[in-house]
Amino acid sequence: MAQKGVQLDRESFSCSICLDLLKNPVAIPCGHSYCMNCIKSHWDGEDVRREYSCPQCRQTFKPRPVLGKNTMLADLVEKLKKTGLQAAPADHCYAGPEDVSCDVCTGRKLRASKSCLFCLISYCDEHLEPHFELPVYKKHKLVEPSKKLQENVCSRHDEVMKMFCRTDQQSICYLCPEDEHKGHDTVSAAAERTEMQRGLEGSRLNIQQRIQDGEKDVKLLQQEVEAINRSADKTVEHFGKTFTELIRLMEKRRSDVKQQVRSQQKTEVSRVKELQEKLEQEITELKRRDAELQKLSLTEDHNQFLQDYPSLSALSGFTHPSGTKIRPLRYFEDVTAAVSGVRDKLQDVLREGWTNISQTGTEVDVLLSQPRAEPEPKTRAELLKYSRDITLDPNTVNTRLLLSDGNRKATLMAEEQSYSSHPERFIERWQVLSRESLTGRCYWEVKWVGRGLRLAVAYKSISRAGSWNECGFGLNEKSWALDCKKNYYIFWYNNIQTRVSGPRSFRVGVYLDHSAGVLSFYSISDTMTLLHRVQTTFTEPLYAGLWLGWSVPGDTIEMCKLK
Repeated sequence: MAQKGVQLDRESFSCSICLDLLKNPVAIPCGHSYCMNCIKSHWDGEDVRREYSCPQCRQTFKPRPVLGKNTMLADLVEKLKKTGLQAAPADHCYAGPEDVSCDVCTGRKLRASKSCLFCLISYCDEHLEPHFELPVYKKHKLVEPSKKLQENVCSRHDEVMKMFCRTDQQSICYLCPEDEHKGHDTVSAAAERTEMQRGLEGSRLNIQQRIQDGEKDVKLLQQEVEAINRSADKTVEHFGKTFTELIRLMEKRRSDVKQQVRSQQKTEVSRVKELQEKLEQEITELKRRDAELQKLSLTEDHNQFLQDYPSLSALSGFTHPSGTKIRPLRYFEDVTAAVSGVRDKLQDVLREGWTNISQTGTEVDVLLSQPRAEPEPKTRAELLKYSRDITLDPNTVNTRLLLSDGNRKATLMAEEQSYSSHPERFIERWQVLSRESLTGRCYWEVKWVGRGLRLAVAYKSISRAGSWNECGFGLNEKSWALDCKKNYYIFWYNNIQTRVSGPRSFRVGVYLDHSAGVLSFYSISDTMTLLHRVQTTFTEPLYAGLWLGWSVPGDTIEMCKLK
């Protein structure tokens, strides 16, 4: 009951707004008391209505009451503070479900402010005071409130665990070395903590150093990104101006050639028309002379005939009776040929220049630590450095193809083979994919016997059945292929064909740089000749592919051993 009375006294001297002891207490007309700042703030919010109320009894006042400090009440609060009386704890001081509660409090428990590792008890501020005031508690270890204090008690001996067994790596009490941990390497928990603390500090220093290094690298990478963006913007602006100048130059040359052709046209037309007019005049004169001769031929007077004939039969002055030569209709073929030659040269220059640009673009260093890409191999010896041992996948082979020689060789058969059903098997097309996926830089060679083959690379996701375009190598966006026949080569992609020239060979090499998006085909004989080169972007791993679409039974294709 005494405790309850003290509790009531505490509540009596508390402000009902801030729930703390009254500070500069004032009494308002209804008799209730508040902290001066608390009631002022409350009434400031009611200034709009110009009607002021008591937070407890809701009595209203007009005008706003003048507040004066209640000196007697203020002195009483100060005296109570000196005697140790504190304000009633607000609700937020009581322990909630997630808080550590004071083990000493009775009834509704306050929130603990510290836990004692020696007492194995948690205390609120009030019950913690003896630990600060009494000498007997000076050596007790206070920590932040913990719900795991009982984990510091040895389950075997019911003693506080103040030691550490290095042999078993666990905390123990002072009795454990006498039985269960007898002969083990044991030290005080404090000593082990000191040792581990040094290791922890070393780990933290290492982590902090790595953080600093990482932040430096991030900053450098950001600078690299900015430099790349600036360089790209500058390059785009430069080649924009360059191409604009080229376009202007081409327009100027087109205008010059057009003007030249029109001028030559005018000259030639004028010459021809002048000749035409002259011929037409001569024709008119000849027709008149022919009429006179006809008239003379009909005269019956012999003497008259003999007299007039010499003058009428003479054709002097007629220069083009029938000998005018017309030029062939090839007036401007030289100009056309010259322009076509310029076009072809320009295409070659642009094609070579674009290849260089594309290769350069794949070598941009994004990571500072990443070395620049090696140049593309040019000789067979350089290509062989990237040779891959490739075999054919029995799960993808069409039933008309027989695999042999360790799944390196495919032969077209007259009869279907008895392969088991598999979802990756090609159904309609006489095709097969490699077992190995191809990424990075790869090189392989294929030799063939028969009418021809289609040599390909394809994504694993290419269709195994369906329409011709869905599953045929080179007829969709998921595969690239080269037709190799005795008389010609044709490159296929997305059902678009490109005629390829090059020496005929029954051995073809394929070079792939997946990350750079480069795919090249070579004719291999006594010499190596580049047949076709593709610059693109590959979005999935690739697989080597073979298609014997035009072959006859007995024709074979074999993946060559290069190592």
